[in-house]
Amino acid sequence: MRARGKHGQRFYDDESGPGIQALQGGDKIEIRGFGSFRTRSRRGRVGRNPKTGEKVEVPSKKILFFKPSKELKDFVNSEAAARAASGASDGSAGTPPSKS
Repeated sequence: MRARGKHGQRFYDDESGPGIQALQGGDKIEIRGFGSFRTRSRRGRVGRNPKTGEKVEVPSKKILFFKPSKELKDFVNSEAAARAASGASDGSAGTPPSKS
């Protein structure tokens, strides 16, 4: 399942959106140039209550996992992003590079 532009917002607007349903069903969601979301399963374990030291059973659960795209990683580590963070702008800062 892929989301692009304005259509991406519809995936996450409410619990009945196709993006949420896809994640609940175990599917992966990919947003080109941004990254992908998927769920991972964590097994149950025995934890400890930090206040009392008492053993507590922690049930298994699903967690959301995000993997950024190469383009997003490159943008975050680029000079343009550094300039945008420091307040200086050359007009191109703040927009991710386009794929050629």
